[in-house]
Amino acid sequence: MNRIKTIILGAAGRDFHNFNTYFRNNEMYEVVAFTATQIPDIADRKYPAELAGSSLYPEGIPIYPEDQIEQLIKRYEIEQAILAYSDLPYQYVMSLASKILANGADFRILGPKHTSIKSKLPVIAVLAVRTGSGKSQTTRRIGKLLRKEGYRVAVIRHPMPYGNLVKQKCQRFAVYDDLIKHECTIEEMEEYEPHIMEGNLVFAGVDFGEILRSAEKEADIVLFDGGNNDWSLYEADLIITVADPHRLGHERSYFPGEVNVRQADVIIINKSDTAPEGHVERLKASIKELNQEATIIVANSPISVDKPELIKNKRVLVVEDGPTLTHGEMKYGAGHIAAKNFEAAEIIDPRPYAKGTIKRTYEKYNHLSEVLPAMGYGEKQRKELEETINSADCDTVIIGTPIDLGRLLDIQKPYTRVTYDLEEVSSPNLEKIVLEFLKNRKK
Repeated sequence: MNRIKTIILGAAGRDFHNFNTYFRNNEMYEVVAFTATQIPDIADRKYPAELAGSSLYPEGIPIYPEDQIEQLIKRYEIEQAILAYSDLPYQYVMSLASKILANGADFRILGPKHTSIKSKLPVIAVLAVRTGSGKSQTTRRIGKLLRKEGYRVAVIRHPMPYGNLVKQKCQRFAVYDDLIKHECTIEEMEEYEPHIMEGNLVFAGVDFGEILRSAEKEADIVLFDGGNNDWSLYEADLIITVADPHRLGHERSYFPGEVNVRQADVIIINKSDTAPEGHVERLKASIKELNQEATIIVANSPISVDKPELIKNKRVLVVEDGPTLTHGEMKYGAGHIAAKNFEAAEIIDPRPYAKGTIKRTYEKYNHLSEVLPAMGYGEKQRKELEETINSADCDTVIIGTPIDLGRLLDIQKPYTRVTYDLEEVSSPNLEKIVLEFLKNRKK
């Protein structure tokens, strides 16, 4: 039988998971290649044979830039392309589909039934409409509630395998030094470190079957912390989706954020304290049209600053979470809001000081002007971020990332950190919902 020649479109996350769960041992298909986008330095590598399954893929599987998709379809006579990444506007999805269809291949999206793994433990999944909506602070809040009730919690973070894929097959993070041991990027640290500091045990990596088996040995409950706006990699018993009123309308126009709204048991409208007037009510009405059964919680995202005196009347450089600004398309984040709230004299434009790949980031994401995305997908880019910060003409650096960049970078200017938490302002709240969930599980 001729195997169906397949290419998987991804960004080093959902694409690898879909391969592992659906294609790895499936003799009907030949996965000829992966393509990569969104994340730098993923392309021009291989998905290694040690992970791909040596019987069908003894040489591993090459990874190409997505912009080569048309040539790849023709060169390898590809019969189908599988979309397997997230945070995409619908126009982009269908334009990509049209490009693939015009070159003769099928366009497919594998759904949860074919790709979700069943756990023997209860699973709570925290998802989002868009990246940067507030998943992590929500997950931390739930983790605290579960630990308070005496449960051992394993947070499993959506894949972010940007380094050595074999080494990253199954990673366990219990203390800060584990981040160093696993050679985490800034983006990975931003997701893992806050959980570790809260007391959560964190698992991540490439093979989410093996990751789940490892987590199940040490936990009573699995807490899945989604990435971007992807749906859960596991069959979830409780699905909580976070929506952002700063991006009103995205709940109906981004893939797969709308999936997460439609399947949610609970939807949190976060950042209501800083949302434009009327956006919370309009978002609530939109959500109710998409999902009449979900419980809606309205929440604030209160901002704290450790050294506010470094902001007032100062010229400040604002550094924000990278993915939230780039493919998340936000023009600002918590750091920028703090600069306004604490009366900075001026928020400087970082673009004239940008170095190397940071400069190219601004060229690609030209909606950015008053904030510096904390890009750090490798040592070289981390150094360029450091040089960009230190060369900027400012009095103070405001760090709006979830981690203390001062631990990782040699910042030669006074800096202050911005932190933010989840504060529910409507009823029922997460505590009531989580306790009810736990009660029903015991029945």
